[in-house]
Amino acid sequence: MTAIRIAAIFGFLAVALGAFGAHGLEETLKNNGRVETWQTGALYHLVHSVVLLAVAVALSNAGHEEPNLAFWLFAAGITIFSGSLYLLALTNFKKLGMITPLGGLSLLAGWLMLAIRGLK
Repeated sequence: MTAIRIAAIFGFLAVALGAFGAHGLEETLKNNGRVETWQTGALYHLVHSVVLLAVAVALSNAGHEEPNLAFWLFAAGITIFSGSLYLLALTNFKKLGMITPLGGLSLLAGWLMLAIRGLK
């Protein structure tokens, strides 16, 4: 199923970027004073990748072929929230922090969709 593959890619990237930040980018992140920023991005990325996988598996088990709105809201939220934090940590371009709440809103909307509509 497409949703499971997408969730797996998000999960792979969460682990890879978390490890890369801890090891390959350690000096850059320390110099920018952004180690915690990267860690926050990686944490939300990993947690919500697991959520993506859970939604994808539940959809598959329910016989749905395509990802639902909650799935796409989580995917967008991970990309915008964690992506903006990763870029902020690397570049120290503070205006990127203005984008981060949009990703957070998307994550919240994903949770709200699950609460209201379930997997419909």
